[in-house]
Amino acid sequence: MTQENFLTDTERHFGEDDLIVSKTDLKGHIIYANRTFLEISGYTEQEVMGQPHSLIRHPDMPRCIYKLLWDTIQKGEEIFAYVINRCKNGDHYWVYAHISPTTDTSGQVLGYHSNRRVPSRRILDEAIIPLYQELKTTEQKYQNRKQGLEASQSMVSAFLAERNMAYDEFVMTVGQGPRRGYR
Repeated sequence: MTQENFLTDTERHFGEDDLIVSKTDLKGHIIYANRTFLEISGYTEQEVMGQPHSLIRHPDMPRCIYKLLWDTIQKGEEIFAYVINRCKNGDHYWVYAHISPTTDTSGQVLGYHSNRRVPSRRILDEAIIPLYQELKTTEQKYQNRKQGLEASQSMVSAFLAERNMAYDEFVMTVGQGPRRGYR
């Protein structure tokens, strides 16, 4: 089994006051990672610098959500999202991420900046994990990865249209009120 596919099924946690920070260039290669990022992911600074941020991509994370994230930030917009990441040793950790473009004084995008906080366990268990599992299951129904991605994108679009909200709005309101988000 390759390191990229090795999973332990062990969840790691970080402190409520901790903030995971990373910065990437326009192609998503890491140019900065703070100590909390390195500690929870299990990588050294030398191992992550210049590597694609997908180094920590967990295989349970739906591809359609990554596409949504990239499409949003490449348009110069910020986005909030729940993300599951994979540690170097195969453990995993959940984050509530705020990802935004980094711009120069003229507004040209130079790269991307991500701050990640501890997510609400209740929101993960009641809304995000069931949704992501459904999306991932849809993606895996297709041998052709592109068709799987398109099917899960359609599913997310329908899910959001039914609630009359954008993904960001869903993410920011999922914990408000009785089961407002997923069900």
